[in-house]
Order: sequence, then structure tokens, then C-alpha cells
Amino acid sequence: MAPTTPRVVIPIDLTKKAWEQKRSLHNRWHPDLPPVAEVKVGEIFRVEMIEWTGGFISDNDSAIDMKTLDLSTVHYLSGPIRVLDKEGIAAKPGDLLAVEICNLGPLPGAEWGYSGIFDRENGGGFLTDHFPGAAKAIWHFEGIYTHSPQIPGVRFPGLTHPGIIGTAPSTELLQIWNEREGHLEETGFQSLTLCEVLHTRPLANLPTPKGCLLGMVEEGTPEWNKIASEAARTIPGRENGGNCDIKNLSRGSKIYLPVFVDGANLSTGDMHFSQGDGEVSFCGAIEMSGFLELKCEIIRGGMKEYLTPMGPTPLHVNPIFEIGPVEPRFSEWLVFEGISVDEKGKQHYLDATVAYKRAVLNAIDYLSKFGYTKEQIYILLSCCPCEGRLSGIVDSPNACATLAIPTAIFDQDIRPKSSKIPLGPRVMRTPDVLKCTYDGNLPITKNPGSST
Repeated sequence: MAPTTPRVVIPIDLTKKAWEQKRSLHNRWHPDLPPVAEVKVGEIFRVEMIEWTGGFISDNDSAIDMKTLDLSTVHYLSGPIRVLDKEGIAAKPGDLLAVEICNLGPLPGAEWGYSGIFDRENGGGFLTDHFPGAAKAIWHFEGIYTHSPQIPGVRFPGLTHPGIIGTAPSTELLQIWNEREGHLEETGFQSLTLCEVLHTRPLANLPTPKGCLLGMVEEGTPEWNKIASEAARTIPGRENGGNCDIKNLSRGSKIYLPVFVDGANLSTGDMHFSQGDGEVSFCGAIEMSGFLELKCEIIRGGMKEYLTPMGPTPLHVNPIFEIGPVEPRFSEWLVFEGISVDEKGKQHYLDATVAYKRAVLNAIDYLSKFGYTKEQIYILLSCCPCEGRLSGIVDSPNACATLAIPTAIFDQDIRPKSSKIPLGPRVMRTPDVLKCTYDGNLPITKNPGSST
């Protein structure tokens, strides 16, 4: 017999905000969040999810929502989902949970998404010292393709994927996270020279009850207060998977997640229609409400069998990702190089982050010569299917990073030619992205060799 239609285990009502959904969502990691659904291995099931701000960002002609978003509320995840084997026995700590992405896409009625830049005083991004003001672009979906009224002359196929997929941490692992990230927040500004180059604030997002949504746990109860004070933010990727933002995890992909609690308690969210490697503007992917159709397998004892701890405990492991067979095909790319020398000309020793920053800045400045504003290109490089690479990490003193951009996404030839770049109104790409003013007073980095 043919397989049955995937069972919807977590539905989403697009007319409601995240905290109003029939099955409550959550925006923190904690071992005591009760599961809201249960599945068995081999079953194909459907998980629906709201875009990561819970519906705060709107399809309109203003970027004020990007400027005023309360980042303590994100990301809104669907789950936790308890996973059982065919005999009804739950996944156990030490197992591996293999999660296959069978199908995915935008929710019907929500065939649009957005990308943006956060205000430097409210989240910032990879290049926040160059782009301090909030901005937004809306993207319209046409099947597998997307285009934006705010970034004209660009169209590309999306490689749709979940930005976040992970299992619940154990109490011991949660304590490890909070201790190491708290130490970084306390000492990082004094010890990390990279802070002078990236200007990223804060260094870590520590537990806070502000903005907390804890699924089935009722707010105001002693249990809610305890969990809210301990639960980890969903901002970074960690040992449990989480916010890894791997753009290639699309149809046919499989994720091998370590299991730390009984039942695994799988959660997912932060759906992206498309993303560039690095998601450099922070809200850089094309964010959307969407669905996943998943199938799980439990590999008993798989953590010890397949994962090597890179730390002092058996919990210091990382997931394995198997990329699916479905990707856009591009044959021609323009590649930008960056080395570990910052905008002031200062040499950094084999620093891949500085090198990638330089590659992105070089690409932005180059593409702005073809009629685009730099904000348009910054957002575009966050969400188009560009490829980031660590090309050299051994040749002292310079790390070498590259950013490859598919030339076919543009409606003009962007390659260098013997004739000069056309100038004037006929090449201007208007309208621009939606923008807000920057009202802060932090210093802004200027590249002395950059074009205006």
C-alpha cells in the first residue's frame, strides 16, 4: 500500500502570533520542557512553524519593525517532539537521532519572506560597524524562485532549509553552556582582540526570563520561573545542533543529532527560503513560515559509536550532517578573496573571521559599482545562494577566505571587462531597501580605499 499522508503533529495558524498557537511553541532550550507531540521511527510526520520572530515582521513598506524587534523573544521553535522506537521505547541519552528531511516549503498563504539588517544598538550583525541602521527587503516566492521589489534585477532559486533543528540538552550540558558563555561575557572584551574588529555586541546571549516562551509550562508558576532563569537562548549552534544555519540541509538531507534526554525532545524552526553562507547580516536569510516533513531513526548507543568528544566530557560532541541531492545548479561564479588584514591595515594571525569579513566587504564594494546601494548588496549576500570557503588556514600569517557569487542571479554581466562600468541613471537599481535612521553614537568603520 502507498504510504499515508504525513500526520501533522504541530500545526500553525497564520492568523495568530506565536504565543497564541494551539500547541504552544518555545524559544529556549531546557531539559524540563515537556513534549507537545510524540512520533515513532519510520513515520513521516509534518511539523509546521512560524517565522522566527513569531509574526512581528510584516510585509509592508517600513523597516521600523526591524529596528524595534525585541530579540529576547527569538527564535520560536516547534516542539519538543518525543521520539519512540517501533516497540514504543523512547530514545535514550547516548543514542543518535537520525532525522531525514523528506519534504519542506512555505506554508500555504505565506508565500513571502524577508531579509534585513538590525540596528547596531539592537543586535547588529557581521558588518554592524559598517551598516549601523536597520533595513529590510521583502521577497516574493514564485515556485522555487524568488525576487524582491527592493533589490531589482536579481532572481534566483531558493535552497529551502530549517535554520534550527536540535535535541534538548541534559541538565549537565545546560550547565556547561551557561558557565562557559557566562565566562565569555565576563572576560571577552578584555581578552579578545577580535572584538575590536567585529564590533559585535553582546558576546553571548545569557539566560533571561524576559521574552521567554516555554511551551506547555504555564507562565507565573514556580516551574516556569525556574526554567526561565536557566534555559539557554537559541541564538548559537551548540552540541545539540540548534541554530547551525547550514543552507544545504534541504530535501533529502539527514541530520544525526546526539540524544541527551529521554525521548530526545526534538525541536525545529527558523525556516529559510534561501540563505548565503554565513548569513552575514544576522537576519540575512529569507525568513519565512514553513513546514517540514520528517522521518526519524534511533541509532542505539550511537553517540559513543560515532561521535568523538572535543572537550572534557562525553557531552562535548557535535552532530553530523548528510547533505541531500537537491540543489540549484550554477556553472559560473565570481569569487572574492579576503585575507586576515583588517580595514585599518592591521595584520591578524591566521584569523579566518577577519579574512571572511574582508571577502564580504570586497564583494559589497565591487557589486555596488553596478548600480546597487551597499545595503542592497549586504542583504543580498546574506540570502542568495553564495558559497563561503576557508581556502587557506595554514599559510602564516594570512588566513584566506573566499566568497563565490553565482553570476546568473543578476540580469546584467557583473564580470570585469576592458570597457568601463556604465554610469548614470540607467544603471541605478531603484527602489532601494526599506531603511531606518541610525540614532546611536557608536563609531562607524570607514574603509579608506572603498568607493562611496
